[in-house]
Amino acid sequence: MTDYKHLEQADKDHVLHPFTVLKDYAEGKTGDPRIVTGGKGIRIQDQNGTELIDAFAGLYCMNIGYGRTEVADAIYEQAKNLAYCHTYAQQSNEPLIRLSERLCKMAPGNMERVFYGMSGSDANETQVKLVWYYHNVIGKPEKKKVIARERGYHGSSVISGSLTGLPIYHTLFDQPTKPILHTGSPHYYWNAKDGESEREFSKRRARELEELILAEDPDTIGGFIGEPALGTGGITPPPEGYWEEIQAVLKKYDILLIADEVVTGFGRTGEMFGCMTYGIEPDLITIAKGLTSAYIPLSGVIVSKKVSDVLKQGSDIAGMFPHGYTYSGHPVGAAAANAVLDIVEKEDLPGNARDTGAYFQKRLQETFAQHPLVGEVRGVGLMGALEFVADRGTKERFEPSLKVGARVSNAALEQGMIARAMPHGDILGFSPPLCITKEEIDVVIEKAKIAVEKVADELAKEGLLKAA
Repeated sequence: MTDYKHLEQADKDHVLHPFTVLKDYAEGKTGDPRIVTGGKGIRIQDQNGTELIDAFAGLYCMNIGYGRTEVADAIYEQAKNLAYCHTYAQQSNEPLIRLSERLCKMAPGNMERVFYGMSGSDANETQVKLVWYYHNVIGKPEKKKVIARERGYHGSSVISGSLTGLPIYHTLFDQPTKPILHTGSPHYYWNAKDGESEREFSKRRARELEELILAEDPDTIGGFIGEPALGTGGITPPPEGYWEEIQAVLKKYDILLIADEVVTGFGRTGEMFGCMTYGIEPDLITIAKGLTSAYIPLSGVIVSKKVSDVLKQGSDIAGMFPHGYTYSGHPVGAAAANAVLDIVEKEDLPGNARDTGAYFQKRLQETFAQHPLVGEVRGVGLMGALEFVADRGTKERFEPSLKVGARVSNAALEQGMIARAMPHGDILGFSPPLCITKEEIDVVIEKAKIAVEKVADELAKEGLLKAA
């Protein structure tokens, strides 16, 4: 029998957990770890036998659901046949070749090649290096700055963490680093001026982007990175006309567009890629998470013909392409990805995200849009968020020390459901597996409702919530 008490203490003593209050956890102030022992469909089970609905799909990643033996079998068969093969010096493997061809046909735009890593963070590191490499090759070595957005999330390594526009990710890490710049968030609810329509707001954000480019000098701006819809920054779809206006500015100044599809790729918005939902024409695409549905680590950078042609020209200067990782194009990861994409296509999970997602958005709106604790209900496909405010009329925020988002998340956990308290605000986020049914959506909504009302009652009794 497994000694879970020993494991719980060993975890506190020896595991350095990401995004955890390390001191409180080590001292036992935040309780014991949740040791996940199994999962099936949209549910996981822990060491105590407790079953939980995972309404966040891990970290937006468990798209096909837990316990898909087809993927486990593909991993096993590939590991049994060929467990490792590096891809340096033109060495390759069959599942990788098939995956790369598949992704280039599947992705929006004229995509030609795929470079592989292990995470969204390292993929976005690669993206910035490609922007630099590209402009060196075409004779524009000053065109190196990359613009990201406030509240955007692109990873937590040195460059990708600098691209991330959430201050909490920069504390004590000396980030953001040069040459990364940030422009305004596309969040209409918080950033629009009085009387400003969504379209007017989008035009203003585009003007602000252009002003930043001109202030920095267009000849120094090499790339722009954005998620089709914000993920960790608050699960925020773009306002009307946003990507149309932004792309016009980027094209005007010949700036490469990187679409970070780590969260939105492979069906989450109701299309195979978020770019398809919002009419984005990227030069480069970042993928991870849904690529393997997190059954094994794998990330990718999908490269357009425009960029690929320049990378080939670089051979005349550098000889070999001087970038890569030991695990780039790992055959087991590629086999897992092919098995996952087989499921995504066979079961039409983008279609389920579109249809069941529409039902999800409807239920969120009708349940929470007028709730006194909820300032905004938002989402697209199978991703959504509730943002909590002290006063709906004035959009007065709660004091951060109250941790209202975390309180609602904990209340949901008491109901047997994982929904994420998002950073940078009092926000409860949802991003369930793409295989979720309408019946399961109803359960998610009911548990969320109980959690929200519990915290609203507590805040009202404390005199901290104003009546709608």
